[in-house]
Amino acid sequence: DKRLAGCQPDVRPALHCQPRFAFLPAMPKQPAAVVQVAVPRPLRRLFDYAADAPLPAGARVRVPFGRASAIGVVVGGQGTSEHRLKPLQSVLDDEPLLPPDLLALGKWLARYYHHPIGDVFATMLPAKARRGAPAKAKEDPFWLPQEGGDEALARAPRQRQALERLRQAGGARASELRGLGIERRHLLALEAKGLVCRAATTAPPAPRNFTHPPETHHPTPAQAEAVQTITASLGRAAVHLLDGVTGSGKTEVYMRVIAEVLRAGGQALVLVPEIALTPQTVARFEARFGDVATLHSAATDAARFDVWLKCRSGVQRVLIGTRSAVFAPLPRLGVIVVDEEHDGSFKQTEGLRYSARDVAVKRGQMLGIPVVLGSATPAMESLENARAGRYTRLRLRERAGGARLPAFRLLDIRGERLDRGFSPPLHAAIARHLAAGNQVLVFINRRGYAPVLLCGVCGWQARCDHCDANMAFHRPERQLRCHQCGARRPTPARCPSCESEQMALVGTGTQRAEEALRERHPNIPLYRVDRDTTRSVPRLRDSLDAVRDGAPAILVGTQMLAKGHHLPSVTLVAVLDADGGFLAPDFRAPERTAQLIVQVAGRAGRAERPGEVLVQTFDPQNANLQALVHTGYHGFVASERAARAAAGMPPFGALALVRAQSKAPEPGRRLLAEAAETLAWDDVETLGPAPASVSRRADLHRWQLLVLAPRRRQLHRALARLEQAEPQLPGVSWAIDVDPLETL
Repeated sequence: DKRLAGCQPDVRPALHCQPRFAFLPAMPKQPAAVVQVAVPRPLRRLFDYAADAPLPAGARVRVPFGRASAIGVVVGGQGTSEHRLKPLQSVLDDEPLLPPDLLALGKWLARYYHHPIGDVFATMLPAKARRGAPAKAKEDPFWLPQEGGDEALARAPRQRQALERLRQAGGARASELRGLGIERRHLLALEAKGLVCRAATTAPPAPRNFTHPPETHHPTPAQAEAVQTITASLGRAAVHLLDGVTGSGKTEVYMRVIAEVLRAGGQALVLVPEIALTPQTVARFEARFGDVATLHSAATDAARFDVWLKCRSGVQRVLIGTRSAVFAPLPRLGVIVVDEEHDGSFKQTEGLRYSARDVAVKRGQMLGIPVVLGSATPAMESLENARAGRYTRLRLRERAGGARLPAFRLLDIRGERLDRGFSPPLHAAIARHLAAGNQVLVFINRRGYAPVLLCGVCGWQARCDHCDANMAFHRPERQLRCHQCGARRPTPARCPSCESEQMALVGTGTQRAEEALRERHPNIPLYRVDRDTTRSVPRLRDSLDAVRDGAPAILVGTQMLAKGHHLPSVTLVAVLDADGGFLAPDFRAPERTAQLIVQVAGRAGRAERPGEVLVQTFDPQNANLQALVHTGYHGFVASERAARAAAGMPPFGALALVRAQSKAPEPGRRLLAEAAETLAWDDVETLGPAPASVSRRADLHRWQLLVLAPRRRQLHRALARLEQAEPQLPGVSWAIDVDPLETL
């Protein structure tokens, strides 16, 4: 035996005597319980761990994973395992943090969007929960008014008013004070005088008698019919498409339906495109219902987690939020409202690429509750679902209060000499409306001063060092900015290529339009609304409040102005450039452009003053533009529907994109070429691989493969094959995007 060579003689017999089974590994000790955990890693499977006792599905656990640890969600369990399992490091929740309905929704999300299940549950949880913070909500004290002692308030009218409001409400939680118009400092003064007392509570409040305002809001017949139809479906699964022109009172319909849900002790979820753009909506809900919580990215992680936990406990009755709020735990959820359901911001474009609108519809179906989709320009998919009878379509054809819809007119600017994007007829129209004491809104969906800086001698263009994109010039800071990756650099005084000083700015952004209007109307207040000027909700609110005083003013902005703002004194809406979207190669671009134009046009003529919409174009004979101007949004849809059907594109086909990115261009293309072979099937068509519209972003080369199928079932079957094959190349990350909004 070579292993014994060189051993001492007295050792050899001892080694030879060892039983044969002594060299075999010990059998693994069976754990008390085996739990299946969804770990937030890009792996499409669950992982087994050993636990001291069975754990409830939906609880968070900390587990060892590779050389690190991770926080995952328990999805299930089983009795035994044939493998030697690692034990859990710790259990973070005594009871499920994710309730059964959200667990079921998460499993559906992983299947439908073909995304790793651990990352799905991580996306559904707030950031603090993903980091392991204890699931304990802050106390929300309940303030109770006391009897007597009013004489102490003879010289404190604000405190007396606060006490009267608190008595009328029968008491209120701290989170409801703002909605009741009670300032905390007045309440603390009343507490010091013994006129109010507080008790800590996290229990759900008793149902309040939510009544409609007695005389201020009389519903139109169409509104009343919509409310009746939706409330008749409470308690069962149904989807209602509330198709109402701008200013028709869709929000009033939402609130009357929600009042019925709250009266029955339920909860309501309202999804909006961007919380910063809808301060009026939140204010209206607070005025009607008192305590309304918001869930959005502008809040701190701690605030979001606290609201999330209050929803989970049932304390929070009404929640208004952006797309991630669709995952909020609401145990008595009675209705889901998706306002501006067509808006592209409901689609997540990174990680789990879900559509909050579609997830809301699925969640309503799973819970057996109605979902209301509201828009003046419904998505073509929603209209097709209504046509097929899957959705109930409710029409609001007239504006509330008798206001008239604005009149559209095209301005043919071929051959016109433009002043920073403005034609002479448009300048004249703006001056006419301002002279009449009205307000003007100028829409241009491009921020910055100019999108292109180039050399007039050699043609050099300012391109981003990290992206295949031009850098936009921002005048106040004298900077070049990449709107893809955010890179910035100083503006060169000379051409870096030929040293020429003949540098030219091409195109118009919001800053340049603002400059042109300030020069012509120096005495008129002007407000620019874009990402650069409205990074905070208060600043946006201040600008809009200043406009609502009714004095002549000019608003210049991007699509932020198209979403939900009530501006009663605006009588002219000017669209500087309608051609880019209608002529873009992306098949959805004409639909997005038509929706934007109609939505921004809806800001005009919302009171007793008639509105006018002027659309500048170099292509006045464009069929889509003609249909939109002369027959409205639904006329445009009829024209576009025929083109979509002929091409087999959504909603007449099922579509997905497989996206890949890598530091070098070739690996991503190679991986998608392999994916195309895996997807090849008789009933699935693949196009590509092809570079993305911005082929390099933040130093990563991006490729995409389009997958088109006649039926959704066929598409998912093909994507499931791709998941099982799980193509891999070093340095390449890839993802599946089901129902993409942008295909180029």
